[in-house]
Formats: sequence, C-alpha cells, structure tokens
Amino acid sequence: MTTRGPVASEAETASALSASPAPQQQSVDGGQATARVPWATPLVRWGMLAVVASVIVTVDQVTKFLVVSSMSLGETIPVMPWVALHYITNRGVAFGMFRQFGDVLLPLSLAICSVIVYVYRTVETRRLWVRIALALQVGGAIGNIIDRVRLGAVVDFIEFHIDELQFHFAIFNVADSAICVGVVVLVAALLIQNEG
Repeated sequence: MTTRGPVASEAETASALSASPAPQQQSVDGGQATARVPWATPLVRWGMLAVVASVIVTVDQVTKFLVVSSMSLGETIPVMPWVALHYITNRGVAFGMFRQFGDVLLPLSLAICSVIVYVYRTVETRRLWVRIALALQVGGAIGNIIDRVRLGAVVDFIEFHIDELQFHFAIFNVADSAICVGVVVLVAALLIQNEG
C-alpha cells in the first residue's frame, strides 16, 4: 500500500499565491506606478525631437538651396494657378513680419529655440502630439537660424495668391510652415486634455 504526503487544500494554495511578491513596477513620470515603457527612456524622448527637427531642417535647407542655385533674386515661376515660386530674402521673422528688427532676431531666435527645448524637456508622460508640435517648431527655428548665420537674411520662396480676389499671402518657406503647423498642433493637443 502506498502512502501519499499531505495534499494542500485549495484555500492554502490560493493563500500561498497571494503571498508571493508581485512583479516590481517602476514609475514613469509623475510618480505613478505604471509599467516601464520604452517612451520613458531619454534616448526615445530626445531621439524623437532630433529626428523630427532634423527632417524639417533638411527639407528646408535643400529646398532653399535649390531655389538659390536655380533662380535669380526676385524671380517668379508659376507652379499652379494659385501658387508660385518667388525668390526673395527676408530679414524679419516668419512671413516677413518685423523686418525692422532684423539685427536682434538672431539672438532672439536662439533664445526662443532654447525655451522650446526646455519646454520639451518638462513635458510629462508620452504626450505624443505635444512633442511633435514642439519638435516642428524647433526644426523650423533652426532652419531659419541657419539662414541668418550664413546669409544675414532668410530665404523665402513659396507664394500663395488669388489674383481674382487681389489676395497675395506673405511669401514663406518650409521652416515658416513647420513653425505654424507646430503652433496649431500644440494648441489643439493642449485643448484635448486626454491626449497621451
């Protein structure tokens, strides 16, 4: 006759399982206990800023190089009924505003870019669209800063106009577009409180 050892009851088994330590969770931004995600690493956060800003700067500088190397200053090339390439230089900010302050715009642009990077650093949790918006603004700011350092003025070349309505929008560039899109996206993201 064989003998069996004591058999644990279901209650004892459940008690033993509940007493075992749960997998340790690490906090991610804000001190709340949540599972650690790749987004929490500085490499991912800053990598996203670097990638988005670099794409904007590259597209901006390549398009400006093509315009400067293939067009004469002041030249206009129609592209579509309402859009033309019109090569000008601008000592002001986006869309030609504040040209009279051209000499102080370089240090001001550097200061604004630094503030945006600082704000990016303080963003809590994932906040994907907030981060994208700030990265677009950084890329646009750097694109125009490069022009100010190299040329003393910003190269603009995109002209939107509706001749039938005698409407001519200020001539702009890719960097200006990135800054404006970034502002719109940032405002929209901040208004949507559950944006994660």
